[in-house]
Amino acid sequence: MKVVVDAMGGDFAPAEVVRGAVAAAEEYGTPVVLVGKGEVIEQQLKRFHVASLPIELVDAPEVIEMDEQPGVAFRKKKKSSINVGLSLLGEGKAQSFVSAGNSGAVMAGAIFILRNIEGVDRPAIATPLPTPEGKITLIDAGANVDCKPEHLAQFALMGEVYARKILGVEKPRVAILSNGEERMKGNELTKGASRLLEKLPITYVGNAEGRDLFAGKADVFVCDGFVGNLVLKSLEGLAVAVG
Repeated sequence: MKVVVDAMGGDFAPAEVVRGAVAAAEEYGTPVVLVGKGEVIEQQLKRFHVASLPIELVDAPEVIEMDEQPGVAFRKKKKSSINVGLSLLGEGKAQSFVSAGNSGAVMAGAIFILRNIEGVDRPAIATPLPTPEGKITLIDAGANVDCKPEHLAQFALMGEVYARKILGVEKPRVAILSNGEERMKGNELTKGASRLLEKLPITYVGNAEGRDLFAGKADVFVCDGFVGNLVLKSLEGLAVAVG
């Protein structure tokens, strides 16, 4: 599998991104395509012995910054590392794309270039989280802050497939994040989504509270991107506080 990597994305790019790409090529033999400012990446690559490694470089002179409006920046900056990287994926020149940059621009680009698969109205961010019993999947972790019940049902299906195919969970249990386990708890969004999930060919275990994330109740936790991002950022803050 050839992986396109946005060398300009992330708080410590391009130095740490290039370091990670080189490590992947060395340890796993993963073919990597580094996309970004050519001269800058070449300078970073000089720190390593890469002559025999499956690493390519594609120049992309523009960068979409973290504080830019995603859709506008993606359409305006045709030569950005995110735009060029996703285009390589869309053209079949690689099988995956990785970026730690502007997630909104990545999502916008995925819609514009790769298009949604049939039956999916919106892409979502699926985030694997470590627990004592293995990894769980939180979806959506921030892509869609305003959702309809149908969207959460689609997220549930995608999360179930991700947990099964990528994380190796044989029969993933799916739950909706809510303010209580009882069936009557939740808001109109979660109640409507719950009715839809009950009809899907998945193992739906009902509502789950935030405390259930690491308690082994489910393998996939479904929510809108507003709630999911709050959960994710709270966990990040907790890790810093206790670390």
